[in-house]
Amino acid sequence: MPANLPPGLPIVPDGEAPGGQHMSSSLPGTGPAPLGVASFSMSPEDFEAAVGDALLLIPDKAARAMDNVAIFIEDDYTPQPGDDPGTVLLGLYEGVPLTERDSWWDAGSLPDRITIFRQPILDICGSRQEVIDEVAITVIHEIAHHFGIGDDRLHELGWG
Repeated sequence: MPANLPPGLPIVPDGEAPGGQHMSSSLPGTGPAPLGVASFSMSPEDFEAAVGDALLLIPDKAARAMDNVAIFIEDDYTPQPGDDPGTVLLGLYEGVPLTERDSWWDAGSLPDRITIFRQPILDICGSRQEVIDEVAITVIHEIAHHFGIGDDRLHELGWG
């Protein structure tokens, strides 16, 4: 566990994610690999280590302000009923944003979840460093949802 993150932020590979509240879209400078370019190959264990390295890039102030969040890794996002079947996500935030929590929230609430999807990230990256950078961007995007920042505002800020 990276030292700058508060307790309660485990990295849990292969978690199961129920339907989500916020879904990441493509981020600036990202997209599918150009035609003819194979996706970057990385074992699940190496990807988990890269996620750990990426978590070290989260600003200390943001990491300290997070409350009751677990980070999971899954191979890919499975579109839910009502989703476009071609939906591709790099990450997914599920939970109650800090801006919407009330006194009822602490009463046995499960942790918020941030899920990082391995294959879509590998599909747009060409090196381990690109994977680390993309995971960091994706995690920061999902953390922004934890702080109550919506996709519209993230797009305005260039993190959409």
